[in-house]
Amino acid sequence: MSHAEFVRGFREGRLQARVDRKAAAREMSARLLLPFVLLPLLGLGVALALAGYVFSGIAAFAGALGLRLLVHASSRGFVLSRSLQDADFYQEMLAKGILILAA
Repeated sequence: MSHAEFVRGFREGRLQARVDRKAAAREMSARLLLPFVLLPLLGLGVALALAGYVFSGIAAFAGALGLRLLVHASSRGFVLSRSLQDADFYQEMLAKGILILAA
């Protein structure tokens, strides 16, 4: 199905799209290089706690975990909205099996 047909069918309600939650979370984590962002933040939190700034360390650690949860929770909506806007992204998500179409 072409991208134009997908957008038209989805907007008219004739087509349903399902996004695989785990695969979308993995894909967004990889695209955002999430481990390379989280590891320094987690390390900073531990370092602050060990240096005596316990509450600042806990806040940094919790912020890093919150960022991870935010990315994973919003990945399904992001994949769907981006697929509606970008034909290349739509084709890539279909090929990877992250976006599943049902009539």
